[in-house]
Amino acid sequence: IAPTSYFVSKMAREGMLKELDHSKLPVLKELDPNMLDRPFDKGNKYSLPQLFGATGIAYNTEAQDPAKFRSWADLWNPEFKDKLQMLDDPRELFNIALLKMGKDPNTQDPKILEQAYQELLKLRPNVLAFNSDNPSNSFISGETEIGLLWNGSVRIAKNEGAKIDMVYPQEGTMLWIDNLAIPATAKNTEGAHKLINYLLSADVAEKLTLQIGYPTSNLKAMERLPKELTDDHAAFLSQEVIDRSQWQLDVGDAIDVYNNYYQKLKAAK
Repeated sequence: IAPTSYFVSKMAREGMLKELDHSKLPVLKELDPNMLDRPFDKGNKYSLPQLFGATGIAYNTEAQDPAKFRSWADLWNPEFKDKLQMLDDPRELFNIALLKMGKDPNTQDPKILEQAYQELLKLRPNVLAFNSDNPSNSFISGETEIGLLWNGSVRIAKNEGAKIDMVYPQEGTMLWIDNLAIPATAKNTEGAHKLINYLLSADVAEKLTLQIGYPTSNLKAMERLPKELTDDHAAFLSQEVIDRSQWQLDVGDAIDVYNNYYQKLKAAK
């Protein structure tokens, strides 16, 4: 299975994952140390990283000036009424409000979440659509000029000829990794370890990144990728952006608070 960052810690806590046997994962030595031992799985006890992701503000380069998007707060500009595409995910929406407010984007504090919800209500008139199913498509078709996108989605849109680029605001963004893990119910753990080795191998990792745009964890594969791709800081974040960003973490039972406010937010317009 391929859980994203905070789902690894959530699933491990709930006993849903098997511990990995690192002696059966020789591919481990090819993986980027910067993607290992992250807060959601210290020591990579339950998972190994596959792809690196982040969320930014995507914009049509022919219609929008990137200078308009220096801060997350800029999305609240009344100029963007009915123009923004948001990712259809409560954590993504609350992340930008909490970063705008200077609060912890992984907060579990209900009072702070209520404040963030009030901020998002002010943003609601600017939201044209919520879309996490192939969100790059609306940029490719020209239906959308501004919105939240994942780094790989921007690359997909560029590959389709869309005039698009990405800004990572001054407050930083949220970082995540899609990982490979073995469910606790797996019967063939030997085969599962072999599959992880295969999926993370340089040959497979290179092909995957070329196809979907997300940076791979395999350093050998990274060396083979075209410079045009690895120099694209919309997809391959600069170290400066990474340094001012944070990892998305499990918020425990507070996810119910996020979800409840999110449903109210979507119904508010």
